[in-house]
Amino acid sequence: MTKKLHLVSLGCTKNLVDSEVMLGRLKEYEITDDNTQADVIIVNTCGFIDAAKEESINTVLNLHDERKENSILVMSGCLTERYKEELQADMPEIDIFTGVGDYEKIDQLIASKQSTFSPEVYLATETSGRVITGSNYHAYIKIAEGCNQSCSFCAIPSFKGKLHSRSLSSIVKEVTHLVGQGFYDFSFISQDSSSYGRDMKLSDGLIDLIKSVEVIEGVSSTRILYLYPSTTTIALIDAISDSNVFQTYYDMPIQHIEDSVLKTMKRGFGEKKTIELLEYMKSKPNAFLRTSLIAGHPGESDESFEKLCDFMETFEFDRFNTFHYSNEETTSAYTLDQISQNVIDERANILGEIAERNTLTSLENMVGKTVTLVIDGESDEHEYLLSARPLSWAVDIDGEILINDTSDLPVEYGKRYEAKITALAGTQLLATLIKPL
Repeated sequence: MTKKLHLVSLGCTKNLVDSEVMLGRLKEYEITDDNTQADVIIVNTCGFIDAAKEESINTVLNLHDERKENSILVMSGCLTERYKEELQADMPEIDIFTGVGDYEKIDQLIASKQSTFSPEVYLATETSGRVITGSNYHAYIKIAEGCNQSCSFCAIPSFKGKLHSRSLSSIVKEVTHLVGQGFYDFSFISQDSSSYGRDMKLSDGLIDLIKSVEVIEGVSSTRILYLYPSTTTIALIDAISDSNVFQTYYDMPIQHIEDSVLKTMKRGFGEKKTIELLEYMKSKPNAFLRTSLIAGHPGESDESFEKLCDFMETFEFDRFNTFHYSNEETTSAYTLDQISQNVIDERANILGEIAERNTLTSLENMVGKTVTLVIDGESDEHEYLLSARPLSWAVDIDGEILINDTSDLPVEYGKRYEAKITALAGTQLLATLIKPL
């Protein structure tokens, strides 16, 4: 009888790629959503901030409470890498611990029932044999691991190490292989994508990647996630905008805008240069701008927070999200004077309200426009509505458009259509299909 596998991937899409590698190594297992029937349960954890750590621990313990007798419970990923000694000592519920280096060996670990932590961080390549999940047309491509930045609030370099880029040929081979399987939409990801190739002495590595990918036959749409201000150049912004394949999509987490806070955060760029980059991005035709912020970082005065709010109100990003500052050991901000949790929460809520207004303005500006979108399936809103995503938006994080009129066209999930956005109902865009593409 075929054994069953239940896998939970927590945290970011970079984690998801590693989870897909594990699925590729465990193809002989039947995937099940019912964790109580699984012979093997894997939780690929996130260890970025306190909320993510808490979610990871609670998920593992809940799955342990419900698992069947003689099943194997595996805890992998960033949290186990970061706290390997403490977790192995304090969590006897776990059968196998592994960190961020052995995803491609998961079948061997399960067979031997042994925990292991490789000294090297794993980076998927074209030979990893991963199983793409969640889509029949879109895939994430991890282009690097680790980070050379020294942001005061971020613990990632302490357990992911320095920047380690994949070769350009490896990336091209993986994309070409996935195109052969029917994928045509790709998101390129890493901790600091705009630094891609710098460890390989490439001065414009990401521009080289853009030029290499856009000539691959069958690639219709791509975007780059997680640019870093001090490694994002005018030439890179131009290369993205000028490409016929890469969406004019700029996802650059700025974290703050006020000079003294940016200096305390060790961001490398101050207010003036950051705004210059953002304004240049915004000047590009059909540009879509996304960012993220941290509320309540040590040193954020009332005045600097007000300045941040004023900027976010007036600049009007298409999307932005806010993280509550999390005081992480191994970071340089850990020993600084901390802001109270109540103030952090209050500031995060204020920024959240601004984000909602930004998003609403962005959606209003789309009404009446014709877009290329992909139908993903039935909407959760109503069985007679279809959920679709413009290819100019990123998967999952930017929302959906509801198709309420198919114009009697045959509907195929994962297929591209031209559509006209007809209305904004509350916070939800509605569209009519025009023709298949």
